Order: sequence, then C-alpha cells, then structure tokens
Amino acid sequence: MINTFISWALKNRIIVLLIAAGVTVYGIYAVKNTPVDAIPDLSENQVIIFTEWMGRNPQIIEDQITYPLVSNLQGVPKIKNIRANSMFGMSFVFVIFNDDVDIYWARTRVLERLNYAQRLLPQGITPTLGPDGTGLGHVYWYTLDAPGYDLGELRALQDWYVRFALQTVEGVSEVASYGGFQRQYQVVVDPYKLRYYDIPLMEVAESIKSNNNDVGGRKFEQSDIGYIIKGMGYIKDIREIENIPLKTINSVPVRVKDVATVQMGGELRLGIIDENGGGEKVGGIVVMRYGENAKDVIERIKEKLPDIEKGLPPGVKFKVAYDRSDLIDATIATLKDAVLEEIIVVAIVLFIFLLHVRSALVVIITIPMSVLISFIMMSWFGITSNIMSLAGVALAVGDLVDAGIVMVENAMKSISGEDN
Repeated sequence: MINTFISWALKNRIIVLLIAAGVTVYGIYAVKNTPVDAIPDLSENQVIIFTEWMGRNPQIIEDQITYPLVSNLQGVPKIKNIRANSMFGMSFVFVIFNDDVDIYWARTRVLERLNYAQRLLPQGITPTLGPDGTGLGHVYWYTLDAPGYDLGELRALQDWYVRFALQTVEGVSEVASYGGFQRQYQVVVDPYKLRYYDIPLMEVAESIKSNNNDVGGRKFEQSDIGYIIKGMGYIKDIREIENIPLKTINSVPVRVKDVATVQMGGELRLGIIDENGGGEKVGGIVVMRYGENAKDVIERIKEKLPDIEKGLPPGVKFKVAYDRSDLIDATIATLKDAVLEEIIVVAIVLFIFLLHVRSALVVIITIPMSVLISFIMMSWFGITSNIMSLAGVALAVGDLVDAGIVMVENAMKSISGEDN
C-alpha cells in the first residue's frame, strides 16, 4: 500500500503540490485562530452560585440558603456533582456539569431552577451566578499607582470608573476589585439617646431609607409651557443624613444627629492587599470569558488602558501586577526557536554527510508542514496552544527529524546502488 501511494505521488506531482499548498494555507489559518494560553485549562465545567446574607453565622447560612439551593438543583440534567460551602454571611454552591456540556446551556438551566428555588429563601435574598470564566481566567492584574490619594478614593475610582470601562472589552467576563476601603455612610446610634427619646432602632433605619429617594410628579402647565415636576431626595452628603427628622416632641423635631453620629467610613474588611512590602494597594483582576483567546484578550485590554487613563485624576496611573501574555510569548518563542534550530541542524547534517541539497530540502520542508498539520488537528479537537501542547509539538519535531534523516539516507543509498 505504501509503495502504491509513493508511486501515485511521484506520478501526480502537481496534485501533491496543490495538496501541500492547501495544507500550508489551512495550517497558517489554524495557527492564527487557535486560542493561545500559557497554561492548559483543566478546570471543571462548573457554574457558581453566590448568595450574600451579611451578619448571619455559617449554620444559618447552611440551613436557610445553602441546603434549599442544593436540594432544588439536584434535578438539573447532565450534572456530575454539586458542592457547597457556607461561611459567615456568604454561601457558595458549585454545580459541576459533564465535560461535554456547553457552559452557557448549563448556566441557563441553573438560572431557570434558581427562579423556582428563590421562593424558599428568606425575603430579600437573591442568589446570583458567578462569572462565565474558569479558575485560570485571571489573565491580567493591575494596581492604581497614585501617590497622595487615600485608599477610599482609589477604591471608589476603581469600582465606579475603571471596572466599568474594562468590562466593555471584548472577551472580558468580569473585573474583580481588590484592596482599599469601600466607602459608605455610617450611622453610629447611641442606644441611651434612643431610649430617652423613645425611638425604636428600626424607625431610624426606615426614616433614613425613606428619605433617600427621588419621586416623580406630574406635568404642570403655566403660560402655555409644560413643566415636569419631580422631587429630589437622594442623599449627597453627611449633613443631609444628620438633618433627617425621626419624630416630633412638643413641636420640636428630633433628628438623626440628636441620637446618632454620622460619618464616612469603610466597609468591614477581611484582609488587605500589599504589593512587595510597599504598603496597601488598590487594583483589579480581569477575568477572561470562557473559551476566549487569552493572548487576544490581553492585547485588547492593553489597548483600552490608555483611553481609560485619560479620564483618571492627575497623578493616577496603571501599574501591571501580572500579565500572562509574557509567559504566552515566551512559550511561543520557545517553539519557534526549537523548530528553527531543528531546521538549521538538519540542513547542516544532511549537506555535510550526503552533499545533496534536494535531499536536505525534503526533510527541511517536512518540519514546518508537520507543525502546521499539528495545529490543524488541535483546531479540530478544540485544543488550545499552551505550554503543554506546544512542548509536545517541539518534542515531536525531534522524533520527526530523526526519522526523516534515516529515510533520506536510506533512499540515497538505494538510489546510489541502483546507479552502480
């Protein structure tokens, strides 16, 4: 069979060259479009459900949130396993699907079941799905380098400007903020003053909530001109909270400042972010969407950062903390160097020992052709170009060269023997 195939190839050289040209073009296309990453993604096909109920201990979280969710998710099709974790104020449920399940189909099925299971949860508690990324989706980390700014200002800048701008980049699933203080209005109530004025604590909370709201009115016409009436009541500073009335005693209003102290503070933190021992930092983690090309996503992020930096306050700049594209470029460069070295070594060896240029070209051409065919197969089977797959290609090139040299040398001896 092999002899027949070789004879057919020798008789139909034009067809063989056209096939080789087609494989080359298709291989180059596969190289450019195969997703590139530094590390193979071996994470499970999972959907994460996050539920927050601050102030509750893990046992209450387990009984009233985690258990109802897990028990109602059991009937979702194509599930391999369900894992859960309850902690102080938070519940995590990990729904593991079979490896052949489409991730977005899985998220849709879980979301359908959550709509039914939410009626079993405490009032006001809404579970949310985690980002459509994997454990290896953290492709880019950055910090905000801003001398003279406090951590609260930087965290607000990260949460309300930088994060939203980066989430518009194609291929980005989420931008997670870290570090600093999440600024909030804090009302520290004096229990003795509440008792003196006979004001329940919940009444203070309801008064603040009801006074932090805008309301709409109707249209008012005057002199053939229409005016849209609205009531503006959103809180904008501490003094507005302090002046909120709670009740009236002898025609004298009792305000929030009479029973409490209002201040601007930070939310309770469970940890800090330090950079190289130089102090606390504020920044973000860019999470890549499932199935995206990591190298392309990082390039788009880098293109977006200069535009975002134009809107930052004076003195605030981005500082890269982790960039996976460096490792990706190093991995690709290793394969390029290995293929180039193999081609040069083979050319020198064959030319020295055989003194025949065409014989050397036969082996030299097979090296890049074999690499292109490898990328075509990787594209067919959905394998990303990473440090493991590219290392396998580099090792296979060495075996291919050995076999090519042996076959060419054997062919040269056979041809020389026939000539003699």
